[in-house]
Amino acid sequence: MTIIEEHRTEVRVGNIQYQIAVVARPGDTAEQNRVTVTVGGEGPEGESVVHGRLDLDTTAVPTVADLLAGSLHAFAGGPRRRSGERPAQQGKPWNADLDAELESAWLAGDTVADLARRFERTAGGIRSRLPRVGCDPERPGQHLPAPPSLRESGEGEE
Repeated sequence: MTIIEEHRTEVRVGNIQYQIAVVARPGDTAEQNRVTVTVGGEGPEGESVVHGRLDLDTTAVPTVADLLAGSLHAFAGGPRRRSGERPAQQGKPWNADLDAELESAWLAGDTVADLARRFERTAGGIRSRLPRVGCDPERPGQHLPAPPSLRESGEGEE
């Protein structure tokens, strides 16, 4: 007995009727399982506005879904969706205690990757926060140098 899993959706947007069908077809072995995605859309006079078919190995479905969603959103000028999970604290405000902990850990020699994991933030978020706590993101374990206008006379001169 062959079992085929099928998902169909039809949506009307304005005067266009869109359809999408996703059909999973088992192969002789797990590695041969395939998914077929068929899309269509017709205008009010029956004219085709979208027509296509993808035939995918089941292991490629998540990656192709992310690629299609991101590419189509970018093409349409909409927000780009991110693949994968966001760090739990990404985008959340920092406070004085976290800033002090970040500075201390950086000066102790923790790497950006270590700090990103520890603070549950992105590496870019850590690099952008380091100067705000006086640390040099280009020199691990170092504070930022004082700007010339704040240096005492003779400091930094040879």
